[in-house]
Amino acid sequence: MSLRVQVVMNEVEREAFRRQAGLEGMSLSGWLRKAAHDRLEKVRPPKIDSLEALRAFFAECGDRERGVEPDWQEHLASIAQSRSTGVPQS
Repeated sequence: MSLRVQVVMNEVEREAFRRQAGLEGMSLSGWLRKAAHDRLEKVRPPKIDSLEALRAFFAECGDRERGVEPDWQEHLASIAQSRSTGVPQS
């Protein structure tokens, strides 16, 4: 089922979008839909559905993050400190 959506823009924008759509062999409607889908792809979290995708995700994280992860004993000490200064257990 197709629905119509009204998009408000001025004539200059409409003409620029229409012209670019034509250069790409698309209708204005199709071009705008593709632009919206492309934008969604950029903001959606990656789908991890294979070992290769998981490896790519961790590689991207490794490239993006800086610093050194504390060792496990430091984590445990931090947790213990938090428990001793936090809300008492009931």
